Amino acid sequence: MNIVFDLDGTLIDSAPDIRAIANTLLTDIDKPGLTLEETRAFIGEGAAVLIQRMMAARSIEAEPDMHRKLLSTFIGRYETMPVESTFYPGVLRLLTQLQAQKHCLAICTNKPEGPTRAVLRQSGLIDMVDGFISGGMLNTCKPDPAMLHHVIGELSGAQTLYVGDSETDAETAIRAGVPFALFSGGYHKGIAEEIHHDWLFSHFDELGSIVNQIISQ
Repeated sequence: MNIVFDLDGTLIDSAPDIRAIANTLLTDIDKPGLTLEETRAFIGEGAAVLIQRMMAARSIEAEPDMHRKLLSTFIGRYETMPVESTFYPGVLRLLTQLQAQKHCLAICTNKPEGPTRAVLRQSGLIDMVDGFISGGMLNTCKPDPAMLHHVIGELSGAQTLYVGDSETDAETAIRAGVPFALFSGGYHKGIAEEIHHDWLFSHFDELGSIVNQIISQ
């Protein structure tokens, strides 16, 4: 079976890292830093949108040159700074279990490729997944289903489950025609129960049972 995961807000809580890096940009231009709550609200639609939202929140004039400069600096620092993103409880245990059961595991994230590689490498996830696709690898991003379809095409399982935490992930699953399991933690903006899902779970220990249910159907 193919099991494709979103990254930020699904497998890892990356908001503290993203906030720390974003705040170095704001410090450079004498602007107050983001709160953790603001950062979580800005995550989910790629780094370009995060920078756009950060600029609006700190009344930085929305000039294309400034956006490009801040985005480039953000990505560069994310690729080189040590990251300390933490796994949500039960994630490593579940991934190890799914690996042992010979499922095909992959990542589908709007995070830019360089930072994605850095996080996968430093967290050890790079050795646990069979593939990944991230922002910039195609000329589109989620909720366009092309990224999800692309990474599924590189896997060998007969069935696919997509696992995410946000409205963007839910819309991606709908448009891709793929069953969706929603993690009720993470960075979704609305009430989890009201977001599209085929399964809803609050702890990764529950996801193993969901996978077994799908296989037995």
